[in-house]
Amino acid sequence: MLYAIIGRDTPDSLDKRMAARPDHLARLQALQNEGRLLLAGPFPAVDAVDPGAVGFTGSLIVAEFASLQSAQEWADADPYATAGVFAQLTVQPFRKVLPA
Repeated sequence: MLYAIIGRDTPDSLDKRMAARPDHLARLQALQNEGRLLLAGPFPAVDAVDPGAVGFTGSLIVAEFASLQSAQEWADADPYATAGVFAQLTVQPFRKVLPA
């Protein structure tokens, strides 16, 4: 089943985010290589593709996991979670409707 992982950043998290980014991307690449990643990306803090120094307010990952528990465990072990980038982490079931 698909699960949405939504991380909300702590204030002024950009330096922590950038430091943890290579390990975070490696984990996402592993999901993609396994054919389990639907989409992933950050929420810019301003209406721009590159928000510059204002950074991001969080991230969204939609991926396939065997269970809610396994999705939660994966999210809890993510470098953004362990490095203190995320102030809040939500994992919930997701049902893709479109595109088919």
